[in-house]
Amino acid sequence: MRLIQAALVLVACTVSTSLLAQWQWVDKDGRKVFSDRPPPSDIPPKNILKQPAGRTTMPAAIAPIVADGADQPSAAASAPLAGASGPKGSGVDKALEDKKKKAAQAELAKKRAEEEQVTKAKIENCARAKQAKATYESGIRIARTNEKGEREVLDESARAAESKRIQAVIDSDCQ
Repeated sequence: MRLIQAALVLVACTVSTSLLAQWQWVDKDGRKVFSDRPPPSDIPPKNILKQPAGRTTMPAAIAPIVADGADQPSAAASAPLAGASGPKGSGVDKALEDKKKKAAQAELAKKRAEEEQVTKAKIENCARAKQAKATYESGIRIARTNEKGEREVLDESARAAESKRIQAVIDSDCQ
């Protein structure tokens, strides 16, 4: 009876370790992908970070270089393979981090450009408002065209209302 239990425990451990077989690679967008299946064929071998321990297949592009050994010393040839199959020590994906930094910088530049545009618009509005205020305060007759296309001369109450509106624009944009 004990022999059967020991065999069952051994089989369970063997099955569970094969279930832990994980692949890890960096996809074309710079994200780390974890899967129990091998990566698609469009993923270059250098982007495969980890593969299951039972897998000893080398990608076709790397296998001849390692087999020849004439082009590179054996330590240099095995170093890329060790880096590709082992987990990274820091756990930080440099490409993803760089991509995030660039996106943050682009967003900051966009905000600065928008702020500059708003500032320029305020400066222009301020200059126009000051010029209009000077015109209204000069005392010359001012005429406008109404909705019917007729020309009407502003009276004192309309002039005062327009002067008040222009002063509000100056107060908001000329600071």
